[in-house]
Amino acid sequence: MSDNQFYNDRDLRKLVNTLVLIYLEAVYRLFELPDIYVEYSVNKGLYTKINGKGRIAKHELDEIKMTMKMLIESDVPIVKHIYSKHEAIEIFRRQNMHDKVKLFSTVSLEEIEVYRIRDNYYNIFGEVFYSTGQAGNFDLKLADKGIVLLFPRKEDHYALPEYVHQEKLFNIFMESENWAKLLKVSDVGDLNLRIGDGSIDDIIRVSEALHEKKIANIADSICESEARIILIAGPSSSGKTTFANRLGIQLRVNGKEYVTISLDDYFVDREKTPRDESGNYDFDTIDALDIQQFNQDLNKLLQGIEVQIPTFDFMTGKRRYDKEPTKVNSSQYIVIEGIHGMNDRLTETIHSKDKYKIYISALTQLNLDDHNRISTTELRLIRRMIRDNQFRGHNGEKTLELWENVVKGENRYIFPYQENADVMFNSSLIYELSVLKKYALPVLEEIGESSPYYLEKARLLSFMRYFNEIEDETVIPNTSIIKEFIGGSCFH
Repeated sequence: MSDNQFYNDRDLRKLVNTLVLIYLEAVYRLFELPDIYVEYSVNKGLYTKINGKGRIAKHELDEIKMTMKMLIESDVPIVKHIYSKHEAIEIFRRQNMHDKVKLFSTVSLEEIEVYRIRDNYYNIFGEVFYSTGQAGNFDLKLADKGIVLLFPRKEDHYALPEYVHQEKLFNIFMESENWAKLLKVSDVGDLNLRIGDGSIDDIIRVSEALHEKKIANIADSICESEARIILIAGPSSSGKTTFANRLGIQLRVNGKEYVTISLDDYFVDREKTPRDESGNYDFDTIDALDIQQFNQDLNKLLQGIEVQIPTFDFMTGKRRYDKEPTKVNSSQYIVIEGIHGMNDRLTETIHSKDKYKIYISALTQLNLDDHNRISTTELRLIRRMIRDNQFRGHNGEKTLELWENVVKGENRYIFPYQENADVMFNSSLIYELSVLKKYALPVLEEIGESSPYYLEKARLLSFMRYFNEIEDETVIPNTSIIKEFIGGSCFH
């Protein structure tokens, strides 16, 4: 596949899977029996580690890149085999890929798809191309003790993105990895084993306690700062509502009070709303907000002046002023939740010392196995699909129909500003997909064969087969972020 060939979403996923295969093959050829981990998505690439190598040297990176290019130029066949579970387990046992042996031993699948490049066998979740020569452009960059695999991105018009190291995002992934080690759950195989041996309740309790401790630490940090305004932002289905409520409780534990302001109330009148490239109103752009009025009101509140906060009427498309006036004393915080919270334009007239910015997202620390990561976007999509069905009357097809625009808005208006945060909070829970599964399956099953999203349904169903279900949810507290999606939250 040439560097400038047009991709669609399905081909792009196949390309990424194929590049991962080629990367694994290259590393296995160069180094003796390494443990390779494809860990998570970071700044438009995949972060990987090669255990036993320590910090990768520049010449080693160049050798891997050269070997990958050679494999692509040689157009080596990628042969798909379908083996029984027992046969697949024996193949990967011989290759010392014990993570795959563990995973397959804990699931009820009868057949396993396995890909072979010459004499090496791999299990990659999802479709791949039939030969290495079909892979397109790629690059490798050193990052900390690992390597980032870069590939064409849809939001970059299917070109290779520029790699810029995002230290705060990287550190939150490192924190989540340490949590996984503490819980002794490094992948889905471990999670399934904990469900099977009955120790999952303890995993749930400790996971929730880690969340609560992190939120308490954030509240302490806010109270130790000079900040008066708390800005909370993150992509769809990150659990912002539950997080904001739990943060509020921790602030009150510290003797602090707060008022909340909704950015939705500062939309410009509808006829002044900017339009996107298709001519539709773009409610996600920051220019859909009356930033000038918003900043004027915030400055008055900080000075102790009473302010009439507007209410945006979505029926008429105009603001009205019918609330009681708001006044904030010097010991109260102003909490603002919205997608533009990390964008400095939102609060451009407010001094940086007066702002505390929190970025929240569901950054999955759990992978299927060493070579198959669980996409953060995938987790949020499953969360949203369940919530839309439970609380908004949407079926799975409607959620999938809206999802492309949701992701497009996130790539434009949220992700570029995430490093502006003072602190990041990972809202994912290591056990949650084993709970979400039983809620997601019936929503997905309703999508028929005639639907344009039928292939996406099949892909998500195939993915969820690897998770054993947690049947008993009584141990999950009603303050849990997961309750925001499945129901039963005390904050609704």
